[in-house]
Amino acid sequence: MPLVVGVRFRPVGKIYHFDPAEIELKDGDMVVVETARGQELGKIVGGPFEMDDKEVPDMLKPVVRLAGPEDLEQAERMDSKESEALSECEQLVRQLNLPMKLLKAEYSLDGAVVTIFFGAESRVDFRELVRELSRKIKTRVELRQVGPRDETRLIGGFGRCGRSLCCATFLSEFSPVSIKMAKEQDLPLNPMKISGLCGRLLCCLGYEFEQYREMKQKFPAEGQKVSVAEGLGVVVGNRPLEDIVIVELETGSRVEVGLADIKVPNDGTESVEHPKGNRSNRR
Repeated sequence: MPLVVGVRFRPVGKIYHFDPAEIELKDGDMVVVETARGQELGKIVGGPFEMDDKEVPDMLKPVVRLAGPEDLEQAERMDSKESEALSECEQLVRQLNLPMKLLKAEYSLDGAVVTIFFGAESRVDFRELVRELSRKIKTRVELRQVGPRDETRLIGGFGRCGRSLCCATFLSEFSPVSIKMAKEQDLPLNPMKISGLCGRLLCCLGYEFEQYREMKQKFPAEGQKVSVAEGLGVVVGNRPLEDIVIVELETGSRVEVGLADIKVPNDGTESVEHPKGNRSNRR
């Protein structure tokens, strides 16, 4: 199995794999690698380690060298030019009346290519923009349209929890999120309350989904007839984190009962304790 290292080009971004090329590398090392955009500066975030042949990317490229002081200085020079490129592009966008929102510009380490990321509601014909901008800044220009989640990642901000956005701090890849995850956690299905700044469902809906699903398996379903100390009733809700079942009695009143105190009737008269109850807690 080939030896590879993981390299990340942005603080929170996808990890790409490269051949260490017999260079002694460790996590945290800055390296120069060859990419489709030319040479770029990246950070080692994994390895060296062996990877299965089936998982190795086609045409695995080698690490060119450990980054030296001159490479780090060059990267700073390129970073300082990004705002200038973005400003020039913004002027042309206004002149050409293009429906796009510019987000970020990134130069390759050698300055041969500048990539400009933008958001738009539909496809944009930016061929003239690329020609004019290349002529102005005398550099090859690539424009890349990104979706709402990546757009929010690039801009950054704070979530409804008050913390910096997950996608801008530690989420390197987006996992599928569905409304089912909100339902399983008994969250309000109001889109305003379960959507992030990107307008899509909150990424954090997936963090505890499996835990809630496992916990709920030991609870009686809503609508289940049960017997409690106060009498017969029907389950109208659960609080899995507290092992609490909410039961509506035949009298119409509601009680909160510990899962261990719930009994499920076999028929109209006999009842059995809930088989997975593990704690007594009545309120």
